[in-house]
Amino acid sequence: MTVTTLHRPAHRDALVHLEDAFRRGDLVTVFGQCAVEYEGRASSSLGPGDRLLLLKPDGSALVHTDEGRTPVNWQPPGCDHFASVREGSLRVRSVRRSPAELLDVRFDRVHHLAAYDVTDPDDLDLRGSEADLKEHVVTHPERIEPGFEPLATERETAAGPMDVFGEDAAGRPVAVELKRRRVGPDAVGQLRRYVDALERELGDDETVRGVLVAPSVTDRAAALLDRDGLEFVALDPTTGRPPAHEDDA
Repeated sequence: MTVTTLHRPAHRDALVHLEDAFRRGDLVTVFGQCAVEYEGRASSSLGPGDRLLLLKPDGSALVHTDEGRTPVNWQPPGCDHFASVREGSLRVRSVRRSPAELLDVRFDRVHHLAAYDVTDPDDLDLRGSEADLKEHVVTHPERIEPGFEPLATERETAAGPMDVFGEDAAGRPVAVELKRRRVGPDAVGQLRRYVDALERELGDDETVRGVLVAPSVTDRAAALLDRDGLEFVALDPTTGRPPAHEDDA
């Protein structure tokens, strides 16, 4: 497992590491003196104090103090995490779109920051890996859409090898990018590069479709997919079927 740590970082250094960690989908912990504001279905405030902020790649966020087993503030899975430096503070926000909720944590001092790549195959059982997802798609191409035909895996392009290349029922080329967990804007950008590379390779008259396959996407990723005319198919890498969704508690 890869771990990145910073001890008493400057706010700008902490910001760079947070943004990199969000792009990678790391689990992040930030410990320091902070104030916490929540706005949503209710509202709350916590004045300055030493607290631990835990940001998970599934979009959940938890603020812990030195007492109790439950967080004093939290956001559920499915939120987007953002970081910035403003007015001398490191600001970390967890945003939920529906219902609208905002957890805003402002650090005056960061004592310790750590980012953990919790998907290291040496440490975790990767049942439901991207390789498993690829096997599901190749074996059951109808789960992308009826009429989809896989033609190649790891097909080389000027943007690198794409996970699956195929054609739809109308014979149009389709680039498929596979991710085994919830993804953000970086995955959309990667798919966009494959589509652009294929269109240059195949000629201007050829329209290439791009399909991102993952259990779920962030709101920002969904907006980018819509903007760029790309598509999304929700599949669980373990089963190769649409994931089951739990209602909010």
